[in-house]
Amino acid sequence: MTSQRVVVTGIGIVSPVGNDEASFWSNLTNGVSGIDTVQSFDVSALPTKIAGEVKGFNVTDFMDPKEAKRNDRNTHLAVAASKMAVKSANLDVTSMDPFRFGAFIASGIGGIHSIQENTRKMFEGGVRKISPFMITQIICNMASGIVAIEVGARGPNFAVVSACAAGSHAIGEAFHTIKRGDADAMLAGGTEASINDLGLGGFCAMKAMSTRNDDPKTASRPFDKERDGFVMGEGSGVLVLESLEHAKKRGARILAEVVGYGATCDAYHITSPDPEGRGLSEAMKRSLHMAGIEPKTVDYINAHGTSTPYNDKFETMAIKHIWGADDARKVAISSTKSMMGHLLGAAGGAEAIVCIKAIQTGVIPPTINLVNPDPDCDLDYVPHVKREKKVRYAMSNNLGFGGHNASLLFKAYEE
Repeated sequence: MTSQRVVVTGIGIVSPVGNDEASFWSNLTNGVSGIDTVQSFDVSALPTKIAGEVKGFNVTDFMDPKEAKRNDRNTHLAVAASKMAVKSANLDVTSMDPFRFGAFIASGIGGIHSIQENTRKMFEGGVRKISPFMITQIICNMASGIVAIEVGARGPNFAVVSACAAGSHAIGEAFHTIKRGDADAMLAGGTEASINDLGLGGFCAMKAMSTRNDDPKTASRPFDKERDGFVMGEGSGVLVLESLEHAKKRGARILAEVVGYGATCDAYHITSPDPEGRGLSEAMKRSLHMAGIEPKTVDYINAHGTSTPYNDKFETMAIKHIWGADDARKVAISSTKSMMGHLLGAAGGAEAIVCIKAIQTGVIPPTINLVNPDPDCDLDYVPHVKREKKVRYAMSNNLGFGGHNASLLFKAYEE
């Protein structure tokens, strides 16, 4: 069996900083924050009152209104991003073998809006008030299934569920699926919509979130000494991946190549990363080994960079383990969560798009709000303003509760 090269030919994004590729990239590179006081429900009883909400989104632009009512918001966002990705790739699905076109759309939590709504209905009116669509609204695989129905993808299809690493794992597994010849094209990425009483309240109960409510746009501050927790975001980021052979045969525009993927587990703690960063180190090492390059060849790392005390410190340590203390200071690193917030299971999809756009444009988006750097976080995090730099290799890291680690490596396409 021959090993296929895998390329990116389309991208779709719905996010707190923009619901299309152009606005998303413009806002990120200009340091525009999408974080604000929550508007979608009453947050007066919660210690955290801020989030990165998707604004101006109309699901009926992408789905039949009747079908939209049967699905959760996380599926709505996934369908929108997936259809944008198909359009971006100029992919004519009717001309393809549908059994060789698949979808891996990940979610960390699934349909939590529907869980909350139906639980309320049950306690107010009894079990007969539960919607007949509740089960299909809440299960994590349904976004992937509905995307397949909407676009006609009858190939490999499932949902990776690995908390905040899920989107990256979905892309990595889709990469392997094409690489080994089991599909010609895949939709891959993540979706999440958890900004409601239950989702926000649950993370508040863990004391994992920032309470900088008086100044939302400065609340997410990765690698800053004054960081006090992450800020939740919502959205969906989806890529079209294809074998190089399939992409070239149809004359596709190639945006980047996927060349590396590493997946590991800390096996340490349910929420805290390994204090020596060994799990993430090994994931990055595997990604680099698969690509056949040395660490110093990487031009840009989109860090997990959650703005939590432990993650930012341990991720910095992990990078130093692989690059060495001196070379680690030479690679440009940024956390776009400083502007988007943390999209949970959708983070990997959105941040993969950041890497691809950095390769395409030669612009690295900044880490905003890095005013007082933590002495333990002493690398080049591209503070405050974007940086123009040729990016040939870009890496995206994501970690998830349970100790899950994922590292993806993208490369500028060359014949």
